[in-house]
Amino acid sequence: MRTAQALKDSIEAVILSPEMTMLIGTGVARGVSFPDDAALLVFGFGGVGAPATLRLVADTSGEALGDPEEGVGSLSCIVARTALDRLFGCAGEAEGRYHLTTTLRTIALAITECTWGEAARETYRAGKAIELLCETMQALADGALVPVAAEGAMNQADSRRLVAARRIIDEQWSEKLTLDSLARACGINRAKLTRGFRELYRCTVAEAITERRLIEASRKLRTTDLPVSSIGYASGYLNNASFSRAFGRRFGVSPSEYRGCAAVAA
Repeated sequence: MRTAQALKDSIEAVILSPEMTMLIGTGVARGVSFPDDAALLVFGFGGVGAPATLRLVADTSGEALGDPEEGVGSLSCIVARTALDRLFGCAGEAEGRYHLTTTLRTIALAITECTWGEAARETYRAGKAIELLCETMQALADGALVPVAAEGAMNQADSRRLVAARRIIDEQWSEKLTLDSLARACGINRAKLTRGFRELYRCTVAEAITERRLIEASRKLRTTDLPVSSIGYASGYLNNASFSRAFGRRFGVSPSEYRGCAAVAA
C-alpha cells in the first residue's frame, strides 16, 4: 500500500490496491491514477439544509468529485467495476443518489476523523474503507438505501414507503398487485405512489411489475424446461400471444427464440 499523498483542493488520496483508491475531501482530484473502468462512490456527510447522502457514479471519466448538495466534507471510493463484479456480483449499475444510513455514515466518519499516527492511521483507514465498501454494496443489494427524490420533492418517509412498494413488487411479482393494494401495504396514498414511482424509478408501477415478471420469465426460459405457455401464465399473461408480444418488446426476440439462443450460448 502506498502512503497517503496530499493533493490540490484539500483532497487526500490513499491507494488501497490497484483496484481501489480512497479520496478524503472535496474538489478536483488531479494527479491520481484511477483504476480503469471504475465506479465512484461519494459519501457526503450533510450539513444545514443538505442530507447525508451516497452518490454512486458508474463513470469516473470526469474528475470533479465535489457536490454542494452533499454538504460539508465527503469521502470517495473509486473502485474498478471488475472488482465490484467479482466480489459482489454487480458493477455499479445502481447509479443514483441515496440517503446515507446511520451505519454507513458512522463508518465513513471514522475514516475521515481518525487522528492516530500516520502508520496506524493508514492501516485503520484501509480496514474501514473495505468495511464501508462491503456494507454499502450489501445495502444496495438488499434495497435498504432510499433514493433521494429529485429537487427534494419528497420527504424521506415517503421515499421509504416507495422503496417498500418496490420491494413488494420484487418479492411478490407473481401475485395480483394493484395500485390500491400496494398503497395500502406501504401506508401511502395512491397519488403519491404513482407520482413517486415516476420520480424515483423513472417508470410507472405497472411498468415495474411487467419488468419484474419478464425478467423472471427470461430466467425460467434459460434455466428450466417448462413450456413457454406455463412460463407466460405464471408471469401474469393469459395467452401465448400477449406473452410473446410483451417479451418481444422487452428482449427483441420471442420467448422460444430467447430459449434457443440461451441453449446455444451454454
